[in-house]
Amino acid sequence: MAQRKKQAPQSAVADEAGVHTGAAPRPRSHYCGGESAQWETVALTLQGGGALGAYQAGVYEGLAEAGIAPNWIAGISIGALNTAIIAGNPPELRVARLREFWETICRPAYSVQLPSFVEHALFNSGDAIRKTFTAMQAASALVEGQKGFFVPRFPPPMPHASGHPERASYYDTRPLKDTLERLCDFDRINSKETRVSVGAVNVRNGNFVYFDNTTMKLRPEHFIASGALPPGFPAVEIDGEYYWDGGLVSNTPLYEVIQTTPRRDTLAFQVDLWSARGPVPDSITDVQGRMKDIQYSSRTRLVTDMLQRSQRFRHVLREVLDRVAAEHQQDPWVELAEELSCSKKYNVVHLIYRQKEYEGHFKDYQFGTSTMREHWHSGLQDIRASLAQPGWLDKPDNDAGFVTHDIHRDGRAHPQPGEGEGAV
Repeated sequence: MAQRKKQAPQSAVADEAGVHTGAAPRPRSHYCGGESAQWETVALTLQGGGALGAYQAGVYEGLAEAGIAPNWIAGISIGALNTAIIAGNPPELRVARLREFWETICRPAYSVQLPSFVEHALFNSGDAIRKTFTAMQAASALVEGQKGFFVPRFPPPMPHASGHPERASYYDTRPLKDTLERLCDFDRINSKETRVSVGAVNVRNGNFVYFDNTTMKLRPEHFIASGALPPGFPAVEIDGEYYWDGGLVSNTPLYEVIQTTPRRDTLAFQVDLWSARGPVPDSITDVQGRMKDIQYSSRTRLVTDMLQRSQRFRHVLREVLDRVAAEHQQDPWVELAEELSCSKKYNVVHLIYRQKEYEGHFKDYQFGTSTMREHWHSGLQDIRASLAQPGWLDKPDNDAGFVTHDIHRDGRAHPQPGEGEGAV
């Protein structure tokens, strides 16, 4: 992979945020692009996590600068919205459109945004001021909503008052539809140039579903439904059925990509916004935050380990079948084993957001511009560090045909004081 430089240039987002921590090296774009070309599927899978989703935008910027173009993007909740922006634009515009999307939704819905130099000063004035300032921004999101994303209903719904399902929520997400239509080309999404899958839950029967552009025509409603987290956001009606946020059932789309058939050699960049591993909370406020971490992390490492074990069985079975004598090839049990076996290879690169000290239980709806830029920069650092690791994009040669990497577990990204092993 690319050689490390003494100091890597910062992205535009990092420059605006005033982040001065050491950045990971930029990989050589042609080299990483060539490494990824050996894979039949290069997937980008994006977890849900509200305001934390700017981390995913940073990861995508790093992939783009390395010349890696995913041909399958799967997302849930905020991951679905990032998916729409990426897949709905030509490659040369995707990072700019992501930046425009995040700069838009990180502004208050009604009030005047603080001048950037004032926000920057408050955000960098020490831990106590930063915690207070970010808590105030989160409160602002609750009170007035976010521009181009959601606004509160007036009057707010009464707990026991019946009405239309699309009004049974505290916020109205119609501004989000306008934003997606402005920033995304849905004809491009439906051209199948890139495979797109977004997860949601059928409110009536509780079934988890993926809206996929290989089987249906996707509209803004499909992406909005994937992020319709109740009771804040309303259910979205699609073809006579109502859907809620896919994170209610599963917040990680990796399983959909790895388990798809027919199986293909797959390099997957799994971008998680919640870490299952964290400290035991000692206050009610911290308890609320820790609950979210555990609930929405979806045990990504557990899912990956399960997928790795099942692929190992298929891979070993394939090796055994290659040693079966010709006279037994027509045996029914051998034919069944042929169906179950698989020689395809999988490589999963985990990118897991690491919570900052100042963040509280409101981190998923704290849409401050400075916080957004710091999240973005963290994603950019993590993917650059991951791509700089030798051999991390190679096909595995183990008996499972499956390998995972995590820069916080297997390498050193940009460690903070007291930082331990990577998250689950």
